[in-house]
Amino acid sequence: MLEIKNLVVQIEDNRILNGLNLTVKDGEVAAIMGPNGSGKSTLSYVIAGKPDYEVLEGEILLDGQDILEMDPDARAAAGVFLAFQYPLEIPGVGTMTFLKACLNAQRRARGEGDLSTPDFIRAVNAAADTLEINKDMLKRALNVGFSGGEKKRMEILQMALLQPKFCVLDETDSGLDIDALRVVSGGVNTLRAQGRSFLVITHYQRLLNYIVPDSVHVMSKGQIVKSGGKDLALELEESGYAEYRTNEAA
Repeated sequence: MLEIKNLVVQIEDNRILNGLNLTVKDGEVAAIMGPNGSGKSTLSYVIAGKPDYEVLEGEILLDGQDILEMDPDARAAAGVFLAFQYPLEIPGVGTMTFLKACLNAQRRARGEGDLSTPDFIRAVNAAADTLEINKDMLKRALNVGFSGGEKKRMEILQMALLQPKFCVLDETDSGLDIDALRVVSGGVNTLRAQGRSFLVITHYQRLLNYIVPDSVHVMSKGQIVKSGGKDLALELEESGYAEYRTNEAA
């Protein structure tokens, strides 16, 4: 379970989150929607531990442990995963080298041994087949020359291998055509489990046709201002964000 209590965050003296409270239960898929500038991406970065943000107040508890006291790598080892809106290209770093290093680092942090090369390759190939990832992509530098859809599939592949407890998807639907959206969403849905929770950040209801949420939360001016079931997303699609609009930067 993830509990966020009275989270207040600023960057360069600009207040972004203003006493935000949110609970995501074990096995739950929670969606956050809201207008540009409401603080959605800031929330994802603060959960993951991006250092640019100053936390003034509050707690983020993962299974009762305050992850704000942890470095980003320790949060990842504890089970936090962030899928970026715009995944970075990393020239010179092979995709398979990156995946193996990440997976074995997580295993060591849990006191487990490194995967053998054959076991690692079998795990990657199985996940790649599920996500319809061309095996030639695995031979290239990480995300270099990949389309938007290929980059998003690669992030879901990382998630499938790492098996995190809490997954934050920051506008995963951004830049995806309908076929890529179906594949990526299908990959996410295969990972839904009682011991794994998701926070899905999106502007649009269409993603939630494929990753159907258990709860939907509206964010405005750095706070959760309304919560409901999946039908709330349909209401927002119909009425828009006019009543929640803010000019604050995310």
